[in-house]
Amino acid sequence: MADLNLKIIAEKINDSVPGTHKLFEADDFEGIVALAKTQADEGATYIDVNVGPRSPQLMTRLVKAIQNVVSVPLCIDSPDFELQKAGLTAYDPEKAGGAKPLVNSISELRMEFVELAKIQPVKFIVLCTESSVDGNLKPNETGEEIFASGVRVSNIIKEKCSYINNDDLFFDPGMGPLGADMTGLTNATIDAVKLIHECEDLQGCHMSVGLSNFSVQLPSRTAAGDLVKTPLESAFLTLTNPMGMDHVIGSTKKKYQRLEDNHPALETVNDILKLEGFDRLMRIQEFYS
Repeated sequence: MADLNLKIIAEKINDSVPGTHKLFEADDFEGIVALAKTQADEGATYIDVNVGPRSPQLMTRLVKAIQNVVSVPLCIDSPDFELQKAGLTAYDPEKAGGAKPLVNSISELRMEFVELAKIQPVKFIVLCTESSVDGNLKPNETGEEIFASGVRVSNIIKEKCSYINNDDLFFDPGMGPLGADMTGLTNATIDAVKLIHECEDLQGCHMSVGLSNFSVQLPSRTAAGDLVKTPLESAFLTLTNPMGMDHVIGSTKKKYQRLEDNHPALETVNDILKLEGFDRLMRIQEFYS
């Protein structure tokens, strides 16, 4: 990516993507595998594979089929342990040049995922957006809470998996929609990125977010007809890439780039970070007008 130290975990093979959902519903396996090849050809570092609520047998079949046509490693994406197990059991590192698969994702509420590392060597995306308090979910609301949760999970991973080092860990501080952020979740994400970047014990780790979430629910164009979603996403990366946000689950078709200080999208995001409540939404509206 231009001027960015950024690698793409290609997002399209996901049941939540409308076009891909139609392929799954139609059992269009060739179409799904073709989508994997297209994303690999467009420069993906990983291919995300998410079959939604479907069977472990389908995950097995899909992982093997994709690895028959692409040589980039896969990101097995599911909150379901059995689907993860099926994907990792099917994954052949030799077909990916020896690269480990990526598990998306482990969190304080899914610590059983540590056991997946026994199937074969893996890398983990550590989801830092939630904490476990007496076994119950507590959403993290500040950068400090996000950071602390990530540290707790990564420490347990390292204790239980002797081969895991910082290069095997991808911290996901969460990404909410900018157009609905009245409470400062974007600020918390960026604060967490800074804390992870500055932590001596986490040097050499990676960071990643689901970048498309940043501009979801927003129009694709301004009133003047200018495309705006990619610049807004690029604005987020301009702020966080220098602090170690080196991967995103995103589109291989978008041209993410570092923005100049006076770019309207970067000015908009910087302004929003300083505002509160409804004023944040008004600043977005101003950008689109």
